[in-house]
Amino acid sequence: MLRTRRQHMIAVVTIALVAIIFGCGFAAMQTLLRGGLSVGASISVRFLLGLLGLSVFLKWKRVQFDRVSFRDGVVLGLILVGIFWLQTDGLRFTTTAKSGLITSLYVPLTPVILVFMGQRVKLSHGFAALVAGIGLYLLVHVPGSLWGGWNRGDFETLACSVLCALHVIYTAKFSRRSQALVLAWTQVGVTGVVSALITVFLPAPHGFQTTWAGLQRIDVLVALAFMVCLTTVFCFWAMSAMQRYLSATEASVVYSFEPVVATLVGVYWVGEEFLPSQFAGAVLILFAIITAEVLPRLLARFRPEELAESAAD
Repeated sequence: MLRTRRQHMIAVVTIALVAIIFGCGFAAMQTLLRGGLSVGASISVRFLLGLLGLSVFLKWKRVQFDRVSFRDGVVLGLILVGIFWLQTDGLRFTTTAKSGLITSLYVPLTPVILVFMGQRVKLSHGFAALVAGIGLYLLVHVPGSLWGGWNRGDFETLACSVLCALHVIYTAKFSRRSQALVLAWTQVGVTGVVSALITVFLPAPHGFQTTWAGLQRIDVLVALAFMVCLTTVFCFWAMSAMQRYLSATEASVVYSFEPVVATLVGVYWVGEEFLPSQFAGAVLILFAIITAEVLPRLLARFRPEELAESAAD
């Protein structure tokens, strides 16, 4: 797909804004969980309300559904179900900062997964994966024990990062052939409906009463409004509309703003403790993200013959 420089720049800025909003979303989701909403209720309410908002937008724009866009949206929606259940349940056991940083590992994971799909891997990607692994160990490690520090939330979030990489890859692919609003509406709808069905069948004594009580709290309502309007309606429309102008690896690099914002919010807004060793791990993860994509592209500017190859990835 041909793209102009202006389209590419608008896409980069928009996806960067999405990453910043997603980074703030970790703290908002923590607020929902601490306010009494279960994992299932948090996801279901957020995405069903988001579906309602996108439905109004779809009606206003008079968008017609097509089979390809709907089918692609279902695939992305099923991936999202896994992402948000793993990430949200993981937040019950780990911190906002750690969740954001572990999730960010999808940046070096994206090109690795692309290799298994038949694409070549760059040396920088392999090196970045190794550095990210060391950084992850330092991030979750508790001083005094070799393997201490890992908990259920960290493992769930790591699995979530693999699914995030798949979502970035398939969004980049599907957005080139599907209508953005239909793609966003379908995946949000699938996530909301499937999550609601899962929640109904999960054993949760007094779940409705607890959820209703939580929804009467001001902090929960503010966090929910943020999650519905920005992290769901706006972000999924923007991802579906703008990733057609970026490659999967380009998009994953721009999304690296997300863990930085999540860490800053977790430490300076939520007030979470961050040990020096964890800070070192965070720096290594961010360095791995830069090494994976940004550094090779910067170096390519000094080697014109590689610039064209890089742009074609």
